[in-house]
Amino acid sequence: MNLIQTDLFSSINPNEIPRLLECMRAKYVDFRKDEFIIEEGRATAAFGIVISGRARSIKWDASGRLVIITLIDKGGEVGVMLAAGGRPSPVAVQAIEDTTVMMIAFDRVVARCSNNCQWHEQLLKNYIGVVAKKGVELYERINCLLEPTVRDKIHTYLSRISYEQGSRVFTVPFNRNIMAEYLNIERSALSRELSRMKKDGLIDYHKNRFKLH
Repeated sequence: MNLIQTDLFSSINPNEIPRLLECMRAKYVDFRKDEFIIEEGRATAAFGIVISGRARSIKWDASGRLVIITLIDKGGEVGVMLAAGGRPSPVAVQAIEDTTVMMIAFDRVVARCSNNCQWHEQLLKNYIGVVAKKGVELYERINCLLEPTVRDKIHTYLSRISYEQGSRVFTVPFNRNIMAEYLNIERSALSRELSRMKKDGLIDYHKNRFKLH
């Protein structure tokens, strides 16, 4: 994973990143599939970037049903809002597959750099930007969950992925089971509605490759 391509290290001199990581005391942590990166109810003082693998933030509703809050792909951030708050996490973050996360303590980001490094200041600015972006993503997630029908949920989700990838033809990064969990609908209902939307000429798809008409 090239860190300069991530939002957290945007606009930072690539040659200075190793020294900056040393200043941040960053460490790489490996998680097995289904292992929790962050446990619900526990406070966390560190955040991370997914270097390889994938993860998801999840929560169980009152009936015990699993609800996916966000999906985190390679290069995505883990726990940035939680680390800043220092409060018990309202969600769990779980590895979907074997995953490596680069972890950084929040207090290392906000502490004044002893070397007066301009890149440390840029990192802090980037961190604030990432937190703001996460807020927008949660707002979009709520909009998706509030859609009244299965079709509306699917269309809202696919439209967002299309926008993010900048094309009417795009790849959904997760399988149908995870997609159904993310949309908080049954797997069978997802498959049935996708077929109907294809028949109605709204979309076309083959496996994880979709096209919006």
